[in-house]
Formats: sequence, C-alpha cells, structure tokens
Amino acid sequence: DIITTIDVNMQDVAEKALKTNLEKNKAENGCVIVMEVATGEIKAIANLKRNKNDEYEESLNYAISESTEPGSTFKLISMIAAMDDGLVDLNDVVNTGNGRQNFSGSWMNDSHEGGYGTLTAQHAFEVSSNVGISKLISSAYSKNPEAFIDKIYKMKVNQPLGLTISGETSPDIKNTQDKRWSGISLPWMSIGYELRLTPLQILNFYNAVANNGKMMKPFLVKEILDRGKIIKKFDPIVIMDSICSSATIKKAKSMLEGVVERGTARNLKDSTYKIAGKTGTAQRSMGKGGYKLNEKANYQASFVGYFPADNPKYSCIAVVYSPSTEVYYGASVAGPIFKEISDRVYSTRLEMHKDETPVNIDLNNQIPIVQSGLQKDIETICNAIGVTTIVHNNTTEWVQARKINNSLNLTERHISNKQVPDVIGMKAKDAVYILENVGLTVRLKGKGSVIKQ
Repeated sequence: DIITTIDVNMQDVAEKALKTNLEKNKAENGCVIVMEVATGEIKAIANLKRNKNDEYEESLNYAISESTEPGSTFKLISMIAAMDDGLVDLNDVVNTGNGRQNFSGSWMNDSHEGGYGTLTAQHAFEVSSNVGISKLISSAYSKNPEAFIDKIYKMKVNQPLGLTISGETSPDIKNTQDKRWSGISLPWMSIGYELRLTPLQILNFYNAVANNGKMMKPFLVKEILDRGKIIKKFDPIVIMDSICSSATIKKAKSMLEGVVERGTARNLKDSTYKIAGKTGTAQRSMGKGGYKLNEKANYQASFVGYFPADNPKYSCIAVVYSPSTEVYYGASVAGPIFKEISDRVYSTRLEMHKDETPVNIDLNNQIPIVQSGLQKDIETICNAIGVTTIVHNNTTEWVQARKINNSLNLTERHISNKQVPDVIGMKAKDAVYILENVGLTVRLKGKGSVIKQ
C-alpha cells in the first residue's frame, strides 16, 4: 500500500474549481497544484483536458510535464536575482514611457494601453510592467548578462526537482554560451520568455519565498506499507537552506502582497486573510508561426502564490492553457481558481485562525444560529468558540441544531435513499451533496442556504 500526501478534501476542491473555470473560459486544458509550505508535501494536484466531446478528462499530468514559457510569473525570479545582487531595490525608479520599448530591434509592449510612465521597481512589479522589469534587469546586467544567468542557476531554478513519479520535464534556461542566445535574450528572459519551466517548478520557487527562503523538494508519497507494516518512509527534503538573503525575501514578500493589494490581482483581495502572489499572462509560441496564428494569439493564464500571506501555510499555482473566450488575463482566468481553493482551505482549517482576535460570545443572548449540517463539523466549530453542544448519538452524520438554554441540541436529520430528502435550511453545498448521493440531478439557483426545493 502507498500512503500519499494528498488531502482528499483539498483534492476535491481543486478538481471542481479547475473544471468549473475551464468550462467557463472554454479552455483547452489546465492544472492546479497545492503544496504545504513548510514540508513540500503536495496536498492536491489536478489536470484536465478537453476531449473531442467537449468534456474534460484527466489524460496528462500537465503540472509536472507541461514545460512552457511562463511569462510574468518568472518576474519574481528576475527581481530576486537583481535585488540579492544589490543591483535593484524596491524604490528604484524606472521610466516605462508609453509602454513600448525596443530591445535590439525587437519591440516589447505593456498590456496597459498608453503605458505607466515613471514607476518604482515595486510598483512596476505590482502592475506587471514588461517594459519596467526588462529595463531594470537590462540596466543591471547588460554589461555582464552571464551574472544574471549565474544567479538563476545558483538558486537552482535550472535544475529538475527529481520527483519520485516519472514524467518531469527539465527546465530550459540557456546561458550566454548557448547558440540560441541573442541581443534580445536578457530582456525577454527577464519577463519569462526564451526559457521554459513546468507549473510545479514555478510553484516550488514561490513556495521557497513563502518558506522564508528555504526550498523544499515536492513529494507525493509519505509511506509504503506491506500488510500494514511501514517498509519505507519519506520525510521532507531540503533542496536549499536559503535561495537568497533574508532581506531579499522580505522585499519579495512585499512585492507579492502588493500585487494583490494594489496591482494586477486586486480582484483576489480578501478582508479576512491576506493572499500574496503573481499573475501571469503569456502568449504561447506556435512554433515556426511565432506567437500568432491568423493574427490571433494563444494565451496561457496563471496565478501563483501563497496564503495566509502573513503566516504562509499553503502555496498554490493555477494554470489555464488556451482560454478561447475574450478573457485571458491571469487574474481573471486563473486567479479565481486559486481564490476558490484558498477560501475553502482557510475556512476549514481552524489552526490557520489561531492568531485572529477571539470572538467573545455572550452565551445568554448570543448562541449562534447554526444551519443543519454534518454533526462533526458543527461540534468542531462550537468547541472552538466555546459553545456547548448536546449530542444524542455520536454516530449520527447529519443533524439539525436547536437552542436549549445556553447550549445547542443536535438531533438526527434522517436522510432516506428511498425518497427525496428535505434539505431546506441546509447550506447549498451540503444540500447538493446529499441530493446527488441519492441519485438526483440537482439544479442550483442562488447561493447560501436552501429556502425552497
């Protein structure tokens, strides 16, 4: 038997969030990975591709094998290299002009029409200015571009992760001796082109930043058992104790939080907990045809980051390949996948709420209103906030709650497989779960609690 690191609940959320988003954006395929920051354990990994019947199925592990030009998510690596070498700082100023810059005969554009004008390095990162980042990196390394590559290699970005499962594609990050190197390589590599990485390789670098610089080796298998006896155990492995200085990590975290607070991922900002991360919207190469086919570009949208930003527990990357609607930006296409996963994980992990101000409940007047639901979940929440529960049967799965004096009385809510269950008053997700489990097709209108069925 093999005991994996996968968390069943996270896996379920990841698969559903990915599928819903791919359908909405009519995308060709996509993937999502959730990792535990401190250990490198992969808690969820989902890969889906649209088949000839316009249905999504798992046919290839894109997360570890799909090596592409990542685009703007690579900007973090570029900025960390330059900041750690002492060549760029957050308050340095860069003039992006009208958002259009020529590098050795090749024009680079910002997505923002008319450009951003003069920006600080931090703000250039937050709004993902191609011109701003490439000018900063080119200015820092133009006299010695090999130093830029050396720094990336030193952070082991060019090395495969050596996973225990087969299929990993090795990174492709050329140096100045490579015959493919040209006068435009430095500026274009700085923003994630002319190099190739897989989603997991990108995520692992962001996970290292969340882990205060310590880079862990991602792993999927915890134990191998033979008739119940452990014959091999897999412990977390450190790839690097620190990818850069602690001062640089602090600056990197500031940039990633700024992306969500003020930058391209403002739509992911949450009032309950902080998210840090980076959007990516890369044009996909179509081989000899360049980046456009019949004047139409093919995009790859991504968002990678971690949460909660002030005390990171999990890192996550979502990548959507070839969305065919008019919406293709990372924040709009991949960001919602990340947010749905982070919301669900944060709301169901009480250990992530320990630093929050406790809720003071006056038990005489403020017994909370509790929806019908899973008994074990209601008990867990009530115990956490100091509310007494009266349990009549520990084996009961679904219960309804009723206030009795200063306690909540939990009585069985009987669910029959022989008739349509009454789910009024239950949360929508619980209701859908129950109804589908008895073989019914469910059509959901609205959100929150069920008021009519």
